[in-house]
Amino acid sequence: MTNIVELLGDEAQDLLGHESRGIPRDLLHLPGPDFVDRVMMDSDRKPGVLRGFQTLLGHGRLGGTGYLSILPVDQGVEHSGGASFAPNPLYFDPENIVRLAIEGGCNAVASTLGVLGSVGRRYAHRIPFLVKLNHNELLTYPTIHDQTLWASVDQAFDLGAVAVGATVYFGSLESRRQIQEVSEAFAHAHELGMVTVLWAYLRNAAFKHEGVDYHEAADLTGQANHLAVTIEADIVKQKQATRDGGFTAIGFGKTHPRVYAELSASHPIDWVRYQVANCYLGRVGMINSGGPSGKDDLHQAVRTAVINKRAGGMGLISGRKAFQKPMAEGVQLLHAIQDVYLSPEVTIA
Repeated sequence: MTNIVELLGDEAQDLLGHESRGIPRDLLHLPGPDFVDRVMMDSDRKPGVLRGFQTLLGHGRLGGTGYLSILPVDQGVEHSGGASFAPNPLYFDPENIVRLAIEGGCNAVASTLGVLGSVGRRYAHRIPFLVKLNHNELLTYPTIHDQTLWASVDQAFDLGAVAVGATVYFGSLESRRQIQEVSEAFAHAHELGMVTVLWAYLRNAAFKHEGVDYHEAADLTGQANHLAVTIEADIVKQKQATRDGGFTAIGFGKTHPRVYAELSASHPIDWVRYQVANCYLGRVGMINSGGPSGKDDLHQAVRTAVINKRAGGMGLISGRKAFQKPMAEGVQLLHAIQDVYLSPEVTIA
């Protein structure tokens, strides 16, 4: 097992010993092996969706824990094939993406229709597929920031996927159209018994204010989560909050002083607890993204997992940190993330 305390270094005591008081853990619907029976059973989801969600929770090294470790690889569209796979050209071949997810013990692999469709008959029965329906591609010049539907729910269903995913750029001028498109797609997915996952990302140049980037602020991302669960996302993918005070700094929208004084007090676990709270206090699971690859990936991945778990999150969806390395190192990193959720010493704050 991964030495979590050693990897956390000087932050170990603060991150592992912190107690959240603004939104106490007793208010949360926490992940667990009985999550579908205990929480989702109250919802309007069809039996097929419940079965699909249980399939996700039952697969991989975290199977039976209620937590999720997902490998997402759609960066060939979102960032370009070269930017994504030049560090390790092995992953230009979609089969190796799926192999990494399997050998890494993931609950599911998330990618494009093309990636998963190219190896669907060989692997759709071996690991749950999550098909990403829309993308922002960067070959359009000048660059625009918008999400376009590249695949349909029916195509994902025919592929044998358990779940579909989509992104909404909340805060962007195009967000209202994206909300409508994704809401309609998710409704159809639920009709077919598929799980829905929303990448609830913020995108607006005004969210960078006086040299500070508030795209990862707890209050703004928390509201994005609240909008995501309103269109019945079953799982929300969100960037982990790294600060707070977006509404007050930018000077728009509506908020309340208690959000900053008590509910999302100045600690990374409390910021993420506020993100979870906006997912109906955990009735909808929130997974945090793993972020870009760098020089300190193992430490950063474990740190992100500890904060997510202790805040009441449902897991991590980490891609570049894993696939931009030799496969053995990528597997090691995915296992380290999973070890956080398997460790009884990492408790809910």
